[in-house]
Amino acid sequence: MKTLEKTATKYSIDMIKDEVRQLVEKGTVSRHQPIYILCQYIPAREWVCVECELEKCDYLLRDQIGDLIASEQWEND
Repeated sequence: MKTLEKTATKYSIDMIKDEVRQLVEKGTVSRHQPIYILCQYIPAREWVCVECELEKCDYLLRDQIGDLIASEQWEND
């Protein structure tokens, strides 16, 4: 898994969603936690860029992580 801290400072919403989905799948974060909890897993200098991208895409930091990855597909249906 590539991590956000190893990538360039330009973040797309799709890249953020992919990384968050991996954190949820690993059990690192819960889909019921607020999005702002992700700042614990992203270096402070990078968080500003992530936060700007989230705001640009109309996500609030108090929204649940599940809202961010709501389009995930289940393999066990």
